[in-house]
Amino acid sequence: MTGATRAEYCVIACAEAWRGDGEVLASPMGLIPSLGARLARLTFAPDLLLTDGEAMLVRPDGTPEGWLPYRQHLALVTGGRRHVMMGASQLDRFGNQNISCIGDWERPRRQLLGVRGAPVNTLNNPTSYWVPRHSRRVFVERVDLVCGVGYDRAAGAPYHRIPRVVSDLGVFDFATSDRSMRLASLHPGVTVEQVREATGFELAVPDGVPATREPTAVELRLIREALDPGGTRAGEVAA
Repeated sequence: MTGATRAEYCVIACAEAWRGDGEVLASPMGLIPSLGARLARLTFAPDLLLTDGEAMLVRPDGTPEGWLPYRQHLALVTGGRRHVMMGASQLDRFGNQNISCIGDWERPRRQLLGVRGAPVNTLNNPTSYWVPRHSRRVFVERVDLVCGVGYDRAAGAPYHRIPRVVSDLGVFDFATSDRSMRLASLHPGVTVEQVREATGFELAVPDGVPATREPTAVELRLIREALDPGGTRAGEVAA
């Protein structure tokens, strides 16, 4: 196996979001998170449940392995037994997410997806985030509209948790005294200074930030030969 690409490190970082979750429903949104969830299921998270997004539980190859009626899906969603990995147009230091609009919501400069299911996701089950292009336009001091709920707004929500944020530069968590975002690991070739420059708020940075863990030979083989033989991951993270 040749050395891992940045995209493959991102797949590994996303997969790690589900480590230790047990039998929960994984709901990855986007290519790299989907590869990560499927990789986790094939390796260290065999109890993870994958869905086709409609009514079936599926294996990592997409073939059906069970039925998930809507009423059961809702029970998982509202009871903390689903772990979503969503995207974000904006994220702030406490994990508030915006996918709805840029600018004042009454007269936005850009209209985006809308709030959709973000409030329910974030208040009722763990939610991680994937950002393929880390920049100050995404990592902002204050989001223009709160869609996904951050730690400063989630008091009393029993299942609220943001396990991690993964970007093309590194991995971030909220393991700080005030639950603000912290740099947890750097992808190979990325420096702390690069991350700080690309982040629009003061990021918590511990001494000696570790590197994002390397994929094993088995994981690389699964990514390259079983999960994404066409190499579509490079279209989302080119480095």
